[in-house]
Amino acid sequence: MLAASVALAGTMIPATALAHGGQYLPPDFPAVLLRWHLDPLVVVGIVTAAIAYAWAERRVAHEHPASQPPAYRRWLWFGGLAAIGLALLSPVEVYDDVLLSDHMVQHMLLEFVAAPLLLLAAPITLCLRALSTRPRRVLLFVLHSRALRLLAFPVVAWVIFAAVNWGWHFSSLYDLALTNDAVHYLEHACFMAAALLFWWPAIGPDPDPWRMPHPVRILYLFLAMPQNSFLGVAILSSGTVLYERYITNVRSWGPSPLDDQRLAGSLMWVFGDLVFLGAMIGIVAAWMRYEDRRTKRLDARLDAEEAAARDTRTGPAA
Repeated sequence: MLAASVALAGTMIPATALAHGGQYLPPDFPAVLLRWHLDPLVVVGIVTAAIAYAWAERRVAHEHPASQPPAYRRWLWFGGLAAIGLALLSPVEVYDDVLLSDHMVQHMLLEFVAAPLLLLAAPITLCLRALSTRPRRVLLFVLHSRALRLLAFPVVAWVIFAAVNWGWHFSSLYDLALTNDAVHYLEHACFMAAALLFWWPAIGPDPDPWRMPHPVRILYLFLAMPQNSFLGVAILSSGTVLYERYITNVRSWGPSPLDDQRLAGSLMWVFGDLVFLGAMIGIVAAWMRYEDRRTKRLDARLDAEEAAARDTRTGPAA
């Protein structure tokens, strides 16, 4: 019982409390699985988002029983929230200021897992169907606003995504985020917002101000791969440690700061490119389904026109 109590308490302590005499505890398995940092702001945000989606889904199901939201979208939404929780509450968060590779995993979860899953859940469509008239009008006003049209323009969204990644990783802001909680929150918010803007025109089923054809979506993602690869390679090939915090943090375990930095660059390069490739394959599959449905509709229309023509020709004779 005492051991269980200690383990439970360990899930509630902040990351800095894991250090003894300036030394960070090594992430030994399975003890590391209990080292969670339950940030109240993140917990409240995740729980609120989960409840809001469930409420909207139930309302739509009640109001439109013949046209209910697909169940898989609910699991996509919860999966996206789970990815945020894994990035910002789990041991991944606990060690993000002592291992750059761990911090990189955090950013990959936010940008390449959480953001796409949340968008694939079609939250805007669900809100438009669930909200009453006045809130729906407000949401439509935002969707049609000039500001959102500018930010969601694919070229702008692409540039913002690249600028946020390069700007944070190659400026003093990254080191500052490791020591300042407010800047750390801002960092995560920037990565998440930029990722949502980036992925929306490419894979989002929700209505957006700019609807790209499938071939353009593939090109959009294909062009994003090199900038992600170059950023990962730039971090990987650096001969010096880029962030002072990872030098000054005292630990007697794990890779050296430079080796850890190389691992972080490799993670960004490989994992990011794999996600881009997977997304492009998914768009190709969606494109094929779209063309198949369009062909069937065209065939049905031609059959109907041919049948009508036959009826017209045979009608007088009958």
